[in-house]
Amino acid sequence: MVWFLNGLVCKVLNLVPRHQEIVARILGDEYARTITVLIGISEIMMAVWVLSKYKSKFNAVVQMVIVLTMNLLEYYIAPDLLFWGRMNIVFALFFIGLVYYNEFILKEHS
Repeated sequence: MVWFLNGLVCKVLNLVPRHQEIVARILGDEYARTITVLIGISEIMMAVWVLSKYKSKFNAVVQMVIVLTMNLLEYYIAPDLLFWGRMNIVFALFFIGLVYYNEFILKEHS
């Protein structure tokens, strides 16, 4: 749900403009809207991939790498645009831990 809502609501529909501002800060203004929409579509596709359960372990690793990379970039380049500032990294690490726990701990025991 996180991927779908972030992709559609925040990026594609641009209901949370600071996402586009972050993209502009990191990649420049010229194509920020286009890149933001493409990121949003990619996040929607990630939601579909998660729901499909296709190669779920690989999917979990991809999610963790994407979230960590994105949050490190934002931490260093655009902390003033983040909802919780540099503390966003704490929530990102919690999300990464949740993905890891769900895929590599819970599924191993079920």
